[in-house]
Amino acid sequence: MRFALPKAWYLVIKEFHSLLADPVLLALIVYVFTFAIYSISTGISFEVEHASVAIVDDDHSELSRRIAGALLEPYFRPAVVIDAREVDGAMDSGRFVFVIEFPPNFEADVLADKGPTIQVNVDGTAPTLAGNGNVYLQSIISREVASFVSRDSGTVHQPINLVSRAKFNPNYRSVWFTAIMQVINNISILSIILTGAALIREREHGTIEHLLVMPVTPMEIMLSKIIANGFVIICAAVLSLFLVVQGLLHVPITGSVGLFIFGAILFEFSVTALGILIATYVNTMGQFGLLSVPVIVILYLLSGGVTPLETMPIWLQNIMRFTPNTQFVSFAQATLYRGAGLEIVWPQLAALVAIGMVTLLICLLRFRKVVSST
Repeated sequence: MRFALPKAWYLVIKEFHSLLADPVLLALIVYVFTFAIYSISTGISFEVEHASVAIVDDDHSELSRRIAGALLEPYFRPAVVIDAREVDGAMDSGRFVFVIEFPPNFEADVLADKGPTIQVNVDGTAPTLAGNGNVYLQSIISREVASFVSRDSGTVHQPINLVSRAKFNPNYRSVWFTAIMQVINNISILSIILTGAALIREREHGTIEHLLVMPVTPMEIMLSKIIANGFVIICAAVLSLFLVVQGLLHVPITGSVGLFIFGAILFEFSVTALGILIATYVNTMGQFGLLSVPVIVILYLLSGGVTPLETMPIWLQNIMRFTPNTQFVSFAQATLYRGAGLEIVWPQLAALVAIGMVTLLICLLRFRKVVSST
């Protein structure tokens, strides 16, 4: 396969000029790696914050008041005491996410070891808040009951002292996870869009025919688009890591940024080739958008960045491991979150190389077929 570096370099320069001459794409790059990352990271939270709680207290005991007083900010708003007849209406109107009902003689039954039941009504329309908040409530209620009983009886029923230490994200802050994952996902999205748009722009303006009469090969044309757009995307992603993720969001990056850049370069070759491959099947930018959106959404949702890969069916896990996004997400999480080195992430890098070579080959064969028929 003949490949002339000087000619390819001139094509890369041409691609840079084409990108700089498109203010819409430049604005998209700036927006995606700045405001989009900041707004999504701060706007989406998986923690329980300021959840509304109501209490139906039919016991009016010290223990029920103690449990109500343990529901503190920032996890819960101050508990509101309501009547049992108001529960259904309050839940239907969405006034409260949680309603705790203490039965009569609750404290007396606890001290008598009768095992009374506390009913916690949960609004399941917000599943993340409801699920995590329910766990928080169970922990708080169990802790307060155990403390009250041990104080009253003078005995401690806890045979062990469990101490948990969270590594890589000690405070379980979702912004630490969301910010970096948005950078990773935006690299994938823009890589597909920019390279595909570059080819569509050539075809719409008729300049692809000009390139075909020049002494350049389809391989050189394809690589020039991959190199130029990939370079811009990686530079924007690195700046976003330092200025937005670390600077504005104060998310620590414990791993090697250099190793991350190396992996991102390998990832670029496969995902940008995918963008060109999609563009070879369409004739207009609108068609490209309609065809690329399902591909981007599937790769985004099933790459392991939104939900863990282990929660998916086995057959789907095996399929997604052959996609570059899954390997890159695994590599980037290990590198940036856990500070993993080359000795740990080399399998993901090797997979990116293999997937990239196959994707480039398929893209080249398809691109050759398209340009030969032009």
